[in-house]
Amino acid sequence: MRLTKFTDYALRLLLLAASKQGRNVTIEEAAALYGISAPHLKKVVRTLCDAGFLAAQRGPQGGFRLNAPPDEINLGQVIRVTEPDFSLVECYRQDNACVITQSCALPRVFDQALAAMLGIFDSYCLADLVVDDATFRALMPDSNSA
Repeated sequence: MRLTKFTDYALRLLLLAASKQGRNVTIEEAAALYGISAPHLKKVVRTLCDAGFLAAQRGPQGGFRLNAPPDEINLGQVIRVTEPDFSLVECYRQDNACVITQSCALPRVFDQALAAMLGIFDSYCLADLVVDDATFRALMPDSNSA
């Protein structure tokens, strides 16, 4: 099972925002830290804002920040919002062409595996994973040249 890069980036953005304790984070700052294109991160931020995990502000002091305390942001909820689907195997897809789908027991096993995976994520919140701001600052590309 694999999560998309979109979900990976969403979790990274949330961790960065959580480390800033209410200070806005810019897309450019996140892009520089993670080595990810700013336009792609903008899409991720928009999704997280639409879902209520982040709040965005325009202008000179603009950027994004958590829209709730880290202990109220559940990882399972984030993953359900950012993953396009959980079609682990062909029989889950609308264009399923597998000839044994009607008699196959494998989907039941995948259902259990998916439920277990999501159950683990549901048992964690962002606060369980927060990295302190000093650690992020030390990782910033321009901080190593000082």
